[in-house]
Formats: sequence, C-alpha cells, structure tokens
Amino acid sequence: MRIVFMGTPEFAVIPLELLMLNRAGVVAVYTQPDKEAGRGRALVAPPVKAVALKYGLTVYQPVNLKSVEERDKLTALKPDIIVVAAFGQILPQAILEMPRYGCLNIHPSLLPKYRGVSPVPAAILNGDEFTGVSVMMLDRGVDTGPVLVQVQVSITGWDTTGSLTEKLSRIGAQLLLEILPRWVKGQVMLQTQDDVQATYTRLIDKEVGEIEWNRPAVELCRQVRAYQPWPGSYTRWQGKQLKIIEAIPLEGQSGTPGRVVLLAGDMAFGVETGAGILGVVRVQMEGKRAMMAGEFLRGQRQLPGVVLPDN
Repeated sequence: MRIVFMGTPEFAVIPLELLMLNRAGVVAVYTQPDKEAGRGRALVAPPVKAVALKYGLTVYQPVNLKSVEERDKLTALKPDIIVVAAFGQILPQAILEMPRYGCLNIHPSLLPKYRGVSPVPAAILNGDEFTGVSVMMLDRGVDTGPVLVQVQVSITGWDTTGSLTEKLSRIGAQLLLEILPRWVKGQVMLQTQDDVQATYTRLIDKEVGEIEWNRPAVELCRQVRAYQPWPGSYTRWQGKQLKIIEAIPLEGQSGTPGRVVLLAGDMAFGVETGAGILGVVRVQMEGKRAMMAGEFLRGQRQLPGVVLPDN
C-alpha cells in the first residue's frame, strides 16, 4: 500500500513516526511551507518536515493544492490512501477522490463535537472531563465526514493544550495503525456524524491570552491551561508582560479583581478574581526565564497589594 502523509505541527509527528517504524508504506510527505520566526525572522521548518527528512522521505511544501501542477505531482505518487493529521489546508475535491481508499484524517476530538482548528483548547476551556480522538474520512466539509473509529480520553486537572495534544497524538497514531488494515479490507463500518450535535472551534488569536481578572478563578485556571504553550495567558506588571504559566483555582472571598495577595506554601502569591483566588504556581516575566512563584516574588517584593490591570 502506498501512503501519502499530510501533516504539519507536533500533533502530526507521532503518527508519521509510527507509520514509518511499522513500515506502513509512506512514499511522500506533504507539509506547510517553512515560515519566518523569531527576532531574526529566520525560516523555520514544520516539525513534520524534520521527521520526514530523517527517514529519507520526499517532502512537498505547496502553498496550496488547487493548481493542476500540484495535483499532477500528487497523482504521480500513485497514492492508495492519503493520511492527514493537522495538515492546515483543505483538500480539493479532486484530491479527495484520488486515492482508492480515500483520505483519512486524525482529529483530536469526539466528532461531531469540536470540529475545526482548535478542538483541544476548546475542550479544556469548557471544563470537559474527557475528550477523544476520531479517525474519519475526509469529505468537502470541515471535519464532517463519516467516522471509522473513536476513543475517549480523560482530561486531568493538570492537562494543558500541550500535554493533552501529545497524549491525543499518541493515541490517534496507534488508532490509525490498528484501523488501516481493516479499512483496506473493507471490514470497517462507517459512522455518519449527526450534524445536529456538531459544535465548531475557531482559530485562536494571540490577543485572547490577556487575563480578565473579573472572571472566576476556575475559568481563568482553564484559560491558563488551554493557552499553554500558545498564545499563553498574561497580565502586565511594571509595563511588561507577565505570563501565568501554571495556576490553581482557590476558594476565597471576593475582593478586588486583579489584587495580588500573599499565600502560604509553594504558590507564594495569588490574584483575587471575580470569584475566588487564582493561586499562581509558575510565571514568566517578559524577557526573562520561567520561574516558580516564590522565586519570582523574592525579586518583586513590592508586588503584594498591587492591583493588576484588567483586560
């Protein structure tokens, strides 16, 4: 079987690695073009590209797949199946119809819940106790195709988007490897999605990370976890951005939202919110390294009592 793999971020790395380690027949990899990053604006390759090159695979990085030229390149690869994992482009109908076993996608949610580009942070933000992974067949819609298999995954109180994405990637990769042989043999019953139950997620902007202290501490803790590692949750102190990397919601009387209060133990300090206190565990001042709250407070002794700005 000839597999063309399409993926871009870290979520797609483990599925590609597992396919290669199991000699599943990957003949080429498609990923997004290199992008400028950092202060020097140097070109940075997508994580999937590095893995593909490590295994000696041919890598294609088209801006899009709409042109006849790009379709011809893909046709020449003679794919029996296309496997997609967070590729970042919508596949044209001509490509969806190209491989005889279709285009399968690994999506990190229990479809039809959380269709779209941000299913993992959405599940954390909403306080869900579990999410999951779906292996589905792509069609013209956004994550609307029939599902081959799903598995439910619990969300712990410490899961961030980073940790949960890695967990779902590993589970999704194994799920794909197990379902592929049965799929090509016609032994899988497709499950049509119920569009009435569908929910959608949107691309997360950098600006959403600014903390609104009048919201409850429980919601702000979810925000911290959902936006870690990107775009981060932050407030401002002494004219600079102060990221809250890790936090715990604590019970407490409602005070002045944004006011910094001293706490006992490792957290050292917290911030009053619209309901309860957000106990700060780890922070990072703009231009500095990340550190535990106690260490940060030793260098910022004027912080307690300050009212941090509300968004």
